[in-house]
Formats: sequence, structure tokens, C-alpha cells
Amino acid sequence: MKKVKITILKTTLDEQLAKEYGVEGLSTCPLMKEGQVFYADYAKPEGFCDEAWKAIYQYVFALAHGAEDCVFYYHDWIEKPGVAIVSCNDGLRPVIMKLESTDIDSADYDFLSGEKQE
Repeated sequence: MKKVKITILKTTLDEQLAKEYGVEGLSTCPLMKEGQVFYADYAKPEGFCDEAWKAIYQYVFALAHGAEDCVFYYHDWIEKPGVAIVSCNDGLRPVIMKLESTDIDSADYDFLSGEKQE
């Protein structure tokens, strides 16, 4: 099993929907920041939003288990193999993420430091 790199590409806020349905002062996601990078396989990375994880874990699982040569959804979504562009399920302030296959073995990854072990 390999690690999957999760990069936070964009945090968004649908101002119209937030104005109509959101609490006063609602802003973009307070947990995720553009440019943040996480690594995962079957388990949610520390500090990663629970709801975002529920929305993306199936893609992470597939990529971690060898789908790096796969193009998802019959070649009509993402053109680059081993990549998925996904979002969390927050309808007012979705976070857009890039998932990428890596060559980092899960056993070679130090969860505490976030670094590849030698």
C-alpha cells in the first residue's frame, strides 16, 4: 500500500447561499488552508476534517491500493492517471483537494513527523 498526497487547492465560500442559509459571519473552512499537504492511505490524517475525509476516503483508498494507473470514471473526468480532484461535502464552503498517487510505502512513512523514514 502506498501513501496518497492530499493537497488543499482552494477554499471557497458561496456567498449567495451563505447569506441565505449560513450563520452570520460564516467564512471559508476554518480547518483547511490552501497549500496544506496531508498524506494518507486507509486512515484519516491527523488534523484533517472528518467531513472532508468522509467525502474523499474512497478515492484515497483506491489510489493507495494501486489505482495510480487508473483514470477515474471511464476517462470522462480527470485526464491524468493517479489523480483525482475532489471536494468536501460542505455546500456553503466547499474545500477543493487534489489527490495524487505517490511511491511512498505506508510502512516507510512516519505519521508523527510527516516525513519519509530512511
